[in-house]
Amino acid sequence: MNKPQIYKSNALIKASYRLTPAEQRIMLACIAQVRRDKPITDEVLYDVTVADYAALVGTGSHSTYKELADAALRLKRREVWITERPNGEGSHEETLITGWVQSIRYRKNEGRIQLRFTKDMLPYLTQLTEQFTRYALSDVAKLTSSHAMRLYELLCQWRDTGHREVEIDWLRDAFQLGDKYPVLKDLKRRVIEPAVTQLNEHSPLWVKWEQRKTGRRVSHLVFTFGEKTKKIVQKTPKGKSRTGNIGKNHSTSGAMYGIPQSVIEKKAFPGESYDDAALRLLGESQHE
Repeated sequence: MNKPQIYKSNALIKASYRLTPAEQRIMLACIAQVRRDKPITDEVLYDVTVADYAALVGTGSHSTYKELADAALRLKRREVWITERPNGEGSHEETLITGWVQSIRYRKNEGRIQLRFTKDMLPYLTQLTEQFTRYALSDVAKLTSSHAMRLYELLCQWRDTGHREVEIDWLRDAFQLGDKYPVLKDLKRRVIEPAVTQLNEHSPLWVKWEQRKTGRRVSHLVFTFGEKTKKIVQKTPKGKSRTGNIGKNHSTSGAMYGIPQSVIEKKAFPGESYDDAALRLLGESQHE
C-alpha cells in the first residue's frame, strides 16, 4: 500500500506562517487527500476523523474530538503570506495573504470534521508539474514541534543537494517568530537545536548545522543533511571491546542519524565525539 504523500509548491514551502503541531497535522492530513490527477475546486470537502488525527499524533485513544475541533477552528483563523515572482521570472515580487481554510463542518456524532481549502490556496496544492516539494505524510508523523515540521519541509525542497543555507532574518519571518528569541543563542536553544534533534531522531533525514558570518555578525544558518541508512548490523565482538570517548552530543533516544548508540560506542575512535563517530559510520556504510 502506497504511503499518503504531501505535495506543496515551493512558494508555499517558503511561505511565512505559524501553525501549532495540531494544526499542522490537520492541514497535512487534508493535503494528503488532494487528487493530483484532475482539477479540483474549492467546493471539495476533506475529512479528518479523530482516528486519523490520533494516528498522526501517536496518542491513540487519548485524542478527543474536542481537541481536533479546537485545532481546526484555530486553523480557520490562520493567515499565510506567500511571496513569489509572477510567472517565476523577474526581480519583482508579489505577496499574497490568504487563509488555509474557508469553512469547517463539524460532525461530532461521527467523530470527524470536514474542511474546504480557500480558493487562493488550491494552485499551491494541485496540478503541480514543477517547482514543488513532495514527502510522505509518515515522515513527519512523530514530530511534535511545529518548527521541526517546517524545517523538514525546507530541507526536503533541497533533498537532492543535501545542503541548504538560509538567512536567519528570513527564517524568523518564515516561522513568524515576531519578537520571540531576539538573541541568537535563544533562537538556537529554543528553535533550531530542538528541531534538528527531532529530525535526527524521528525523521528519515540526518541533519547537521553550523553558523556563517557576514562580517562580525552571524547572518546565516547552514544545514547539511542526507537520508539515513538502513540499520547497521552490529557484529558480536570477541572479548571486551574498547569504547571511544563519547561526547556531550549524545542522543537521548540512543541513536543518531539512524545508527544505534551501541554501534557508535563500539566503533568510535578514542577521543572521537558521539556526533563525529556517527557521521563517520554513516559515510562508511554508504560506500560499502
